[in-house]
Amino acid sequence: MRGLGFGIAALAALACGGLAQQTTITKGMINPDAPIDISANTFDADANAKSALYTGNVVIHQGEMMMRANTVRTNFVNDKPNRIFAQGKVVIDAPSGVATGDNGVYDVNPRIITLTGNVVLTKDKNVMRGSQLVVNLITGVAKLDGGEAAPGKGGRVHALFSPTNNQTDAPKP
Repeated sequence: MRGLGFGIAALAALACGGLAQQTTITKGMINPDAPIDISANTFDADANAKSALYTGNVVIHQGEMMMRANTVRTNFVNDKPNRIFAQGKVVIDAPSGVATGDNGVYDVNPRIITLTGNVVLTKDKNVMRGSQLVVNLITGVAKLDGGEAAPGKGGRVHALFSPTNNQTDAPKP
């Protein structure tokens, strides 16, 4: 499962200030060769389908990043992860912030991450919302899409940024 770095890249998009619906993010923020620790309530493997299924409070750690989901399925090609699917209350927690969504897919070889369904990026008091986040970890480009107009959603990207006041944040002499 090379590179759980999708969370950190997604969160970096928020840190860039969301100046537009497409923004450039920092590349190479996580070592894709770092050990990956997966825990879940149950594990099922299907050698014929070349897949593994983790269910029940799945928690994945890699470096300083953590991903949680109800279920995670991994497909293998040549005994290496090819695609990783996370479903149900997907949460990606990293030092740079938190990204949440209903589902997530990590295409390992092209290093493309897609988070869908009620996507929310938070860092401190800053919040961005949309329906789909696509992050290319090689180019460092992320795109947050508002999706189709749904009742109460408007099909738009929403962002709320809380600027810091340097005068009140500066240490007092």
